Order: sequence, then structure tokens, then C-alpha cells
Amino acid sequence: MMKYNFLALFMAMLSLNAFAQLESNQDEFDDFMYRRGNTFRAASGVPGINYFQNTSDYKIDVSLDSETHQIKGSLTMEYTNNSPYDLDFIWMYVEQNRFTEDSRGTLTTPVDGNRYNGDTDKGMTISNLVAKTQGSSSSKHSMTDTRMKVYFDKPVKANGGKAEVKMDFEYIVPVDGMDRMGRLKTENGWIYAMAQWFPQVAVFDDVVGWNTEPYLGAGEFYFGYGDFEVNITAPYDQVIVSSGKLLNSKEVLSKKLQRRMKKAQKSDKTVYLIKPDEILDQSLKAKQSGTLTWKFKIDNSRDFAFASSRAFIWDAAKMNLSDDREALAQSVYPIESDGQNAWSRSTEYTKASVEHYSEKWFEYPYDVAVNVAAEIGGMEYPALSFCSYDRQSGRLWGVTDHEFGHNWFPMIVGSNERRYAWMDEGFNTFINYYSTKAFNEGEYPAGLDNRRRLVPWFKSDSREGIDTYPDVTNLRNLGMTAYYKPALGLLMLREYILGGKRFDEAFKSYINTWAYKHPQPSDFFNHMENVTGENLNWFWKNWFYGNNNIDLAISKVEKKNANYLLTFENKGDIPMPVRYKVSFADGSQEIKTLPVEVWQRGNSWTHEYQTNQEIIKVEIDPEKKLVDINSANDIWSSED
Repeated sequence: MMKYNFLALFMAMLSLNAFAQLESNQDEFDDFMYRRGNTFRAASGVPGINYFQNTSDYKIDVSLDSETHQIKGSLTMEYTNNSPYDLDFIWMYVEQNRFTEDSRGTLTTPVDGNRYNGDTDKGMTISNLVAKTQGSSSSKHSMTDTRMKVYFDKPVKANGGKAEVKMDFEYIVPVDGMDRMGRLKTENGWIYAMAQWFPQVAVFDDVVGWNTEPYLGAGEFYFGYGDFEVNITAPYDQVIVSSGKLLNSKEVLSKKLQRRMKKAQKSDKTVYLIKPDEILDQSLKAKQSGTLTWKFKIDNSRDFAFASSRAFIWDAAKMNLSDDREALAQSVYPIESDGQNAWSRSTEYTKASVEHYSEKWFEYPYDVAVNVAAEIGGMEYPALSFCSYDRQSGRLWGVTDHEFGHNWFPMIVGSNERRYAWMDEGFNTFINYYSTKAFNEGEYPAGLDNRRRLVPWFKSDSREGIDTYPDVTNLRNLGMTAYYKPALGLLMLREYILGGKRFDEAFKSYINTWAYKHPQPSDFFNHMENVTGENLNWFWKNWFYGNNNIDLAISKVEKKNANYLLTFENKGDIPMPVRYKVSFADGSQEIKTLPVEVWQRGNSWTHEYQTNQEIIKVEIDPEKKLVDINSANDIWSSED
């Protein structure tokens, strides 16, 4: 009888369903990408039991000729294959080949140019290449645009096998290096901003194997980790700064500079090493002719950059890090950049930025943080940044803070910039927001305070999704897809959806878990969900993938006995919790939140609000944390 009654009820429900289909938004809450995990990457968003990373350690001797602008170097690279697969070859990047007439980057640059213009008469020459493994040597290699394939006579064995690759390289330093590197002529000499300057190993991982996307322009870099020992020989009158710690200061710095350096290492205030009126002062030189070799070292880094010039003003200050660690903030800049409204505050900015991120997110691991004035809008490398020499005031703070923020994303958390620009640019823009608010108690405005000013872009037909690869994205959209939209997503997640405490715990855990490793987007999504205990599929799916928008509305307020019925609507394509403020006739107010799950069964939800007071206004998102594309339907008022 019970079975019969249940069957009758079920048939009645089917009959009813023929006339009234139940509404469901289940697809908005479903998993939208393969995130189930495997032995390499666990579903909890942590490295799996078989996760691996190969390492590459570099020893490089390089010389700079300031007359011919030529770089000549000898490189020895030790490669360790920690993967479970034997490797018959490795891929290396030779990115100076971007600066040729027939490079893919040159041929895909629009006729009217863009930010990523570059010289086309350069390119890198490789010679004397020898690749050794298992006691056997090979010189076989082939060049494909900005990539070089190096073959081994015997494979590099899995699970710890080692190989050694040696080669010589040379090229002419371009003037215009795609706003990433190059040289700038100043009143007192050339400034050489050296990046992508040596052959470097590509990443071999569990996701695609060899990551060999060519260097085109908008897509930046993806490298593994290793130790760098770099000796740089240049004319005696050059000052050289780099990603690494200077090892032979007594050989390359005069006694006076050594004393000033020691003073700077103990000072919270900026100390001049070379003053503006001392740029060409020969008494500050360790030699009076010939060349000097500067020796640097940085460990567990994914890259190495340096700058060299006879035109530098040089100043520095101590950075105070956690656990009583100290490091040295430094700035080098020409006389054209001097001034308290300009680069004379660069070291102050650098110090404040690095100290803030160290305290809030993860301790800065390097011995130096160097800001270099160059003909480059802004570009980051481990422990060294290039920023435009003509930036001043808040614009100089903004670019300095942004480039040093990149030491956390992607230098420490080593995401793939060439594929997922939002995982470094967007995350960095997010942390920049809080560092700017903290600097000198808000000396400069935080750009994302007024988030709804960006609504016109979100409503434009030409917008693209965050997931669009940077080299594919229309350059007019890159600022939004790579920087602002992902940053806004994290701001909403922290300030509207999860709250600061829950978000910060998960975000710090993500950084700690993936420090010096290579997370994928799914690793970030899984990690945040597992630490916060929230299923955020609806958010990742609709904000980070696709072009959907937020539009929450309050459509009706009705009196019901002693209480009120508040009817909210989701007129957009992204479900969101409903945070709303109720204002009463006596002047008091109350803020409440409805969970995102109210939208699981449809796009309209009526909530019974219990109160003995008279409601005169209801406002959605009173702090305006959401990028809601229609502010006009956020408020209900009894006066309307």
C-alpha cells in the first residue's frame, strides 16, 4: 500500500510538472572544469604525492662593451630531471631572437605598432654548445624562433638524473626592447636594462610537458627555479646592480662607497651611495681604468636581471623583514630623474612596498630589492624592477609598488604568465590595492576604491574573458582581463563573499603551499575552496571564465502582518549573496546578508524580514563592493 501511495504521488507530480516546469539554476553552481585532482595535483589544491619540478642552476660569466653595446657570455647550466620520465632533449628560450625581422613576435605586431614594439636588427648567436649526460656529450641543437632544442646523446634519467649544458652567446643590446629591456641614453651615459639576456630552460611539467609558447609580446614568462651565480664584467666607471647579492663589494666599491653601503644597511632612511653631484666623481671609483667584474648570487630564483651605467645616482636603505631578517632596498637613476617629487623617493617606496607584503602575506626571500630607472614603463624580475625614468609622485609609487608586488606573483608563487596573466597581474593588482591604502596612511589614492566606474567596460560588446590568453587578448582589453577584473574578483571574494579573516587565511595558505612551485588555475580554485569550506563554483565559473555580469535588484517591499516581505531579483548572470541595508523611520539601520543559495531554484527570492519598526528604505550592497552593472535597481524607498 505504501509503494502504491508513493507511486500515485509521483505520477501526480509528473502530471503537475507538465503544466509548471520548476525553475532551476543548478548549472550555475555545478563544477565547470576538471578539478578532481590526481597524483600530481591533489583535489584539495595542494601538490600531489607525485608532484615534481625540474631545476636548473646557472653559472654565467658575461661582459658588457659600452662602446659597441655588445653582450658576450659563457653559460654553464646544471639541469636536474626530477620528473618520472627520461628526457632525450630539453627546450631553452633564447628570447633575444624576438628582435629580428622574421621573428613571430615581429610578424604579429600590428603595422601601427603597440606597446611591444622592438628593434628588428638584433638576435642572439649561440656557439660552442656542449650538452653532457651519463658521461656522453652532444653538440646537437636547433633553433625555432625564440626557442632552442638541445639534444642529449643519452637521455637525462628520471627521478634525479642530471645534465650539464655549456654554451657561449652574444648579441647587441637593443635600444627598444619591447618595454621590457634595452638601453637609454642620458646626459651622463647609457643605462643598460638587461633582462631576457641569456638562454634559459623552459618548464617541463605534468600538465603539458614542455611549455614552449613563443615569446611574442603580451605573454610574459614561465621559468623554473634554480640558483644563479653571475659574474658581470663592464668598464671600471659603471655601477652594476642585479637580482642577486653583491659578493665582492671590497673589489668593486671604493672605500668611501663601502662605508656608505654599511651606513645604508643600518638605516631606515634613504642614504646616498652616489649623490647627484657625484655621478662622474672619479674618487668614488675602485679603479681608474680598464674593467671591473661584479659578482652576484641569488638562490631559488626563476630569473636574473641586472642594470649597468656610468650615469647612476645610487641610494639605499634597510628593509625590516619578519624574524629579524634585513635586506637592502636600492634605487639607481640618472640626473634626469632626480628630485623629491620623483626618483629621490624611489627607495622609500621600494622599502615600504616590500615590507608591507612581507608582513601581510609572505616573507620576502631575497637580499636586495632594486628599482632601476629606464626607458621601460614597468617590468618586474626577481628582486629587481625596471620603471620609467620620468615617473613622479603617485605614478612612481604605483609602478614601483606594482613591480615589486610581482615578487610574490609570479616570482614566489610561480604561475605561468604566458598562459594565465591574471594569476600574476590580477593577484598583484589585488595586493597593490591594500599596500597603497597602507602607504603613509593613504598618501596616494587606491585606484579600485570606486569599482563601479569600470561598469562601462563590463557592459561593452568588445569585452573579453579573464581566461583569454594574453597574446590573444585585444590589447585594449588586456588591462581589464589581466589586471583589473581578476583583482576585482578577489576584492569581492574578500570583502563581500567570504570576509577578510576567512579569505586571508586561505590566500596565505595558497601562497605558502605553492611558494616556489607552479600552480594551475584549478589548484588555486581548489585550495581556496578547501581552506574556506565553501563551494565557489558559481563564482569561479562566472567571473573568471566568460563575460557574465552582476545585477542584483530589490523589486518589492510589502507589509505582511507585523513583518515585511522583501523581494530580491538576480537580473544578471552571476549569482551573488545579497548583502542589504534596511533603514527605519526612527533613523536606525541594520545590515543583513542572504546566502548565494537563494538563487539555486530561480532568479527571484522573497525574504520575510521580521521587525516591529517601519521600513523606509532597503539598499543592496550599501558599501558598493560589487561591480553591479545597474545601480538604479539597488534601492527601494517608501518615498518612491
